[in-house]
Amino acid sequence: MMADFHSFNEAINARAGRKLGPSILVSVLILAVVFLTISFLQILFAIFAWATILLASRELVRAYKAGGIDLPENAIALAVTTLLAAAWYGRVSGLAVAGAIAIPNLLVYILFKSPKDFIRKSAAATFAMFYLAFLGGFILLLAHDKNGLSRIFTLVVLVSCNDTFAYIFGVLLGKHPLAPHISPKKTWEGLIGSIIVTTIGSALVFQFLLDHDWWIGAAIGVVAVVTATCGDLIESAVKRDLAIKDMGSFLPGHGGILDRIDSALFTGPAVWFAFEFIKHFNL
Repeated sequence: MMADFHSFNEAINARAGRKLGPSILVSVLILAVVFLTISFLQILFAIFAWATILLASRELVRAYKAGGIDLPENAIALAVTTLLAAAWYGRVSGLAVAGAIAIPNLLVYILFKSPKDFIRKSAAATFAMFYLAFLGGFILLLAHDKNGLSRIFTLVVLVSCNDTFAYIFGVLLGKHPLAPHISPKKTWEGLIGSIIVTTIGSALVFQFLLDHDWWIGAAIGVVAVVTATCGDLIESAVKRDLAIKDMGSFLPGHGGILDRIDSALFTGPAVWFAFEFIKHFNL
């Protein structure tokens, strides 16, 4: 029986392209830190999120460098910190204003540091700021609320359901590639499985935890599948363009930090908007 289990596990690992055991363990540890910090003190969660996004920015800058785009790592880190702090203390307006100030200043710094390949470097820096700092700021906006725990829980459920069941359905049933030129392992079967499970999971959360109509949760679940999948595909496109497999090796079974949070970065703004929409129209 153990031999059969090991054979099955090796088959899953081979098809998925990474080891399942370490991946599950790392995911559990990350979830534990997320919920311990947001439950105990919101600012601890903010610090954890800031450190996570900062590490992801370092991974992206170093991946850029491997692809021939040399960006100032410290300046990027400072700009990322500025946007995240503005999101925490100034809410959405603070995030917007900080972005309008920090990004142009970052571009000017890059220009004066070296005008060579300015268009490539400025485009890469702006993408990094939008992808990591601006989108990541919405995760802090979700957390910095009287219902921060339930909002972050909702985001985690949506992203986890999508990632986990797209993975499971794709590994077990996947035959038709979803975007073969971007991410060959993603399949339509995985997408369909994630839609089914994420929609159900979101409906249950909204009905029983958040005390909203189940159909609102179901609709948000479908939107989350789209955003999470797009986030994953965007990161896959970046890695393909830079000719790397993973953004790093910080997380066993996952690769880099950015490999783990790509879906959450795209889904955070959608979930924040959904809660604001519900509040505004009193749904």
